[in-house]
Amino acid sequence: MCIAAIAWQSSAGRPLVIVSNRDEYYNRPTAAARFWPGTDILAGRDLAIEEPSTWLGITRQGRFALLTNVRKPSEARPHALSRGPLVARFLAGSCSPQHYLDTLLEKAGRYNGFNLLVGTIANEQQTSECWFLHSKEPAARRLQPGIYGLSNASLDTAWPKVQRLVGSFTLELMQRMTPHRLLSVLQDDTPACWDTLPQTGVSAQWERALSPIFIKTERYGTRSSTLIDVSGKKVNFMERRWKQTLPKEKLSNTPFQDSVFTFTLTTTLYPHQPA
Repeated sequence: MCIAAIAWQSSAGRPLVIVSNRDEYYNRPTAAARFWPGTDILAGRDLAIEEPSTWLGITRQGRFALLTNVRKPSEARPHALSRGPLVARFLAGSCSPQHYLDTLLEKAGRYNGFNLLVGTIANEQQTSECWFLHSKEPAARRLQPGIYGLSNASLDTAWPKVQRLVGSFTLELMQRMTPHRLLSVLQDDTPACWDTLPQTGVSAQWERALSPIFIKTERYGTRSSTLIDVSGKKVNFMERRWKQTLPKEKLSNTPFQDSVFTFTLTTTLYPHQPA
C-alpha cells in the first residue's frame, strides 16, 4: 500500500512534483533508487519478483509513472500477475501514456486492483500529458493541471490520510519549500479518528493502523519516502529509506539513508541493456 500527492502543471515552470510513501512488509527484498544499469530509468526496485519491477520512477527523457494497489482483500487473488512491472514497462517503452493505459485496460483483469498514473514531460519528441487508470474503471482519464491525492482506493478518494497529505503538500508548495521540507509532509504518523476510517474489508484495528500517512507496525510499514521535483528541465529526485527498529515501548521508524539525484531532461537515449 502506498500514498502520494501529485502536483501536475500546477505552477509555471514546474510541471511535476510528486511526494510518495511506499508501504510494504519489512522483509520484502528491495533495492534503493538508482539509475538501472544500461537504461534511462531512475527508480527503486522490488526484488521479490524476477521481472524488473517498481512502484515509482522517472526517466532521463521525462517519462514518469506511479503505482498503488487497491485495498480490497475480498477481491484479491493469490495467483494474479504482479503489478510492479506495469511501471517498469511504461518507463522502458516509447508509446504515449494514453495508448499504454488503453492497451493495459484490455488485460487489467489479470491483476489484482491497482491505480496507475503515467505521463510525459514535453520535449522535441513528446507532449506534456498525464493519464490515470483505475483497474476497475471503464477508461483511463487525462489529468488537468492541479494537485491530486492517491492512496489505495482511487484518485482523490476522500480518505483522511489523502486529504491530510494533499493539504500539507499544497501548503509547502505555496511556500516554495526545500526538498527536505516537501519530504517532511510524508512523515506524519497521525492516525485517523475511528469514525472517519474507510471500510475496505480489513478489521477496524488494522484499518486504523493503516490510516496515517506514515505507517508503523511490527511487520509492515513505510519503507521509503520519495520526492520527484521537475523544475524547467531539471529533475531533483530524493529517496529516504527508513530503518524499522523495535524499542521497549513502541515501534519507531528512523532515517536510514538518503539518495539524491539531480539531472537535466534530454531526448538522447542511452544504450539499452536488460536491467
